[in-house]
Order: sequence, then structure tokens, then C-alpha cells
Amino acid sequence: MNYDVESVRRNFPGLQRKKHDRQAVFLDNPAGTQVAASVIERMTDMMINANGNLGGFFDTSLEAASRVEAAHRAAEAFVNAYEEGEVFFGQSATALTFAMSRSIGSLLSAGDEIILSRMDHDANVAPWLMLAEDLNLSVKWLDFSTETYEFDPDDLVKLISDKTRLVAVGYASNITGTINNVQALAQIAHRADALVYVDAVQYAPHGLIDVQRLGCDFLVCSAYKFFGPHYALLWGRRSVLDRVRPYKVRAASDTLPWRFTNGTTNREQLAGVHAAIDYIAALGDEFAGTTSASGLRARLDGGYKAMKHHDDLLALKLIDGLRAHNRVRVLGISDARSLDRRVSTVTFVAEGVPSADIARHLASKGIHVWSGHNYGLEANLRLGILDSGGGVRIGPVHYNTLEEIDRTLTEISGILSR
Repeated sequence: MNYDVESVRRNFPGLQRKKHDRQAVFLDNPAGTQVAASVIERMTDMMINANGNLGGFFDTSLEAASRVEAAHRAAEAFVNAYEEGEVFFGQSATALTFAMSRSIGSLLSAGDEIILSRMDHDANVAPWLMLAEDLNLSVKWLDFSTETYEFDPDDLVKLISDKTRLVAVGYASNITGTINNVQALAQIAHRADALVYVDAVQYAPHGLIDVQRLGCDFLVCSAYKFFGPHYALLWGRRSVLDRVRPYKVRAASDTLPWRFTNGTTNREQLAGVHAAIDYIAALGDEFAGTTSASGLRARLDGGYKAMKHHDDLLALKLIDGLRAHNRVRVLGISDARSLDRRVSTVTFVAEGVPSADIARHLASKGIHVWSGHNYGLEANLRLGILDSGGGVRIGPVHYNTLEEIDRTLTEISGILSR
């Protein structure tokens, strides 16, 4: 594959930032990627040329409605929805999950069981814990191995009972980088007639989402993690959406997806989400040989394959460089032959050096990374690093370079040598 990372980087004006006359290095991507220029342009165009609320007879309202509909169709293709109307949008994945947890709660009763994951971001934990407290539900936990950093599906089999009503699990971990076998977990859950709610926020920048293949009932992800604006989308299986209670004002439509859309639709954000999806598809055209005639799903698949190939090169170089230090523990799958089971999000701890000190030093050099728990409270607790300040998280994506990884590793080596 003839991948040109410099060509990719030209799509991101934010990458031009400098510190101390050197190019800044953006490896903070698991918390939010840089925004593609095409996204910025389309959002601006929406605010200038189609700035009207929906439902009017005048031109800007009609044009806004057309663009909003197109964004919905693109988002449905992005997750491979079964039907139109199964995708709706909200402020964030956390906000959408809190709202949908209350709707799903309309199907639950005291004494029912829900199963949560020790690997998940708290956005897919806290809403369900609070729902369990409100409804007097029983909570069980699906654990992961601290040696393989993966779930054993048999552990879910042991947890499932005839009282299990929901399993909430992440597609990819924002701490360990593990890509979970959601399809296997969903099959186990469905044998008990339990719903499956998937947090795909960390997976969406790295791999093609296919809710039909996964077999889940709900899936949420955030566009600002895949090169778009701070907005999120939620897919739900229509047969389930038709059963749950929507929390809405009386004047709102009862049709999908509008009965789950609270307040005025953020039209410029939808334009940005649509543009972010189109950006990934355009990578398929540039590097995988697809064309507009290929269809959006095929173009997205090509774009993701191009990104994944580059992501893996970055992740492997990063992991190998970190593991060269005997004081460093990489908290995730490290085998080069198993990169298909992880995204390029890499967390590590260094013996005797606080993670915050490493992140602070890197920041002083213009290298952006995160430290701390990164909202993965359960994962940090399971890995035994929560009380000591969590790990250092480095998250390269398709616009990062091998040279940036080298620069980062050199700085880390300097810190550890001192």
C-alpha cells in the first residue's frame, strides 16, 4: 500500500502548531483527534449558507433539512445500520448513554441483573451503576486477564443467568488498546435474551464498525475521536427502540430518530460528522483504489485498512521502544503478531517515575500525551495502578509519523536515564 503520511497531514491545519520552534507532536488522540480541514469547511458552510431551523417553508430551512438527512444516511452507513432512522445524535457518548440507560430502564425491574465490564471507560459504567441504584438492579462484573489483557468469553457464560437483562461492553479499551470480541459476547448475551450495549468510542478512529456483524443492540461513538467535531452518534436496533420509553417533550415527533433527539438538532455538528465520515472514505479512494462508484461502505473499509496498516507500524515501533526499558511495563497486547487484536492506543507505567512527571516533561517538549486514569477507573483498579496515578497514554493515529514516535521515545529514554 502506497501510504503517504505527509499527504495525510496536509488535511489537518492543527498539526502546524509549534513549540520552541519545533513541530508539536499530537499523540493525545485517544482523548480527541485533530479536526480535518474538510470538516471545518463544511461546518462553516452550514452555518453560513444553511443556517435555518428545521420544519420551515423557506430556503435555508429546506437546505438545512436536506443536509441533516444526508448526514443521517451517512451515519447509518458508517455503522451499517439495518434500517433508516436507527441512528440519532447527541452532545457526547456519555450524554447519549445516560439518556439511553434511562430509556432502557423502562424495560427493567427490581432484581434484574446487568453485567458491566472492568475494561470500560466510565461512560459505559457510571450510567448503568446509577440506573442499578435507582431501580434496585443487581450488578455483575466481567473481568479481564492482566496477562493477556483480554476477556475470556467463557467468563461471561458463567455470569449470565435467567435474570440478566443487559451486558454493557467496550469495543476497544481506551487504556489497554484491546479490541474485544464483541460478536462472541453478544451471542452469549442473546442466548439469555439480554440486550448488548457497546461503547465504540475508542474503536471508531481505527476500524470499520458493522453493527450487523457484531449482533449488538446499541452502539455509541464520538465524532471528535474520528477527526470530526464534538458530537456523538448512537445506533439502536429498531425493534428495541420501539419498545423503550423516549424521554422527550410532548411536542417532539414520535417517529424515529426524532423521538430520541432532545432539543434543536445541531445542524453544523451534523455537517461536521458527515464530513468526518466522508474524510475517512476519501482515504479509501486515495490509498485503497476505491472510487465514488464503490459505495460508501467499501470506501470506508478501504480508508480504515489504510489507517490500520499505518497505525500498526506506529504502535509496533512505540511498543518495542518502550519494552526496551526494563523499568517499563506496557499495559496491553505487545506481540507483533497480535496487532489485529488491538488499536494503537498504548499505556505504560515506569517503575519509580510518576506518570504525571513523564507526561509533564513530554508536554514541555511539545509532545502531547495523557497521564492518569483517563476515565478508565475499573481498568486502572484491575491493573493495580489507580492509586499510584495511572499510566502514561500515547495514542498515535494515521497522521502521526515514525519520526514522531522516535522523538517521543528519545525523550522518554532521557527521563528514565535520569
